[in-house]
Amino acid sequence: MDIAVTGSHGFIGATLVKELQAAGHRVVPVVRRGGGDGTIAWDPSSGSIDAAGLEGLDAVVHLAGEGIASRPWTSAQRSRIMDSRRDGTTLLARTLATLDRPPASLVSGSAIGFYGDRGDEVLSEGSTRGDGFLAEVCQVWEDATEPAARAGIRVARIRTSVVLDATGGALGVQLRLFRMGLGGRAGRGRQWMSWISLADEVAAIMHILENPSIEGPVNLSAPAPVTNAHFTEVLGDLLGRPTFLTVPSAVRHAPFGLGDLVDSLLFTSARVHPDALVASGFEFSHPSLEAALAATV
Repeated sequence: MDIAVTGSHGFIGATLVKELQAAGHRVVPVVRRGGGDGTIAWDPSSGSIDAAGLEGLDAVVHLAGEGIASRPWTSAQRSRIMDSRRDGTTLLARTLATLDRPPASLVSGSAIGFYGDRGDEVLSEGSTRGDGFLAEVCQVWEDATEPAARAGIRVARIRTSVVLDATGGALGVQLRLFRMGLGGRAGRGRQWMSWISLADEVAAIMHILENPSIEGPVNLSAPAPVTNAHFTEVLGDLLGRPTFLTVPSAVRHAPFGLGDLVDSLLFTSARVHPDALVASGFEFSHPSLEAALAATV
């Protein structure tokens, strides 16, 4: 297949591009500074995109967006997070809808932040939207794909959980702390953490591309979510490091947007199950946390 990818240099996108190319697909990166060199140029902030470059492609994978955890959630950063997802997705979906030969499929990013803080509730693709900033962002993000769906393009909205890989993401940061003996649970550690290995995240996206019956929301999460306390114990045991420290719940009230960010990353409970993936026959390479951490750490 000929597949355009936004966010092709990101944590997930870079690995996806390599795996797609290894599988024999032609990848066309959609980048801010490009065009004419095997890439497609776009600039969501100005509303410009090379529509001709999208003509006749088989699929588009849309992963671009401001990093959720790159900075504290000040009001300005919240705007950047929201705007990057709404504006980029809207520009892409509306452009695809106008093409004479549009791609058959759009796999568009979202996140399990859609569900908000839900305690012990088991969450599937049919669960309602939760509350909070990330839930609002995810709703806007997913709604922005509607022009493509109305034009008859198959749209899969991938709700990604915490992606585990030693080279980056949340685990990359945690490893540095845990290896210094500074790892520990957040509060009492009872909150649920839904996760997926980077290898399974990329394999799941490729599975969706290759299976035209999959559309709508798709939870990209391993079938065995764990509590924060269990994650802390497993990682500490694997590294042979103590994990007696605790991130106090009071940090949730830190000023300047830091508290909101920490609350979302460490204290929000989301017990997500990948019903759509399982029903489609997808097989996880790392179905358990122990297997996922052992493979990457």
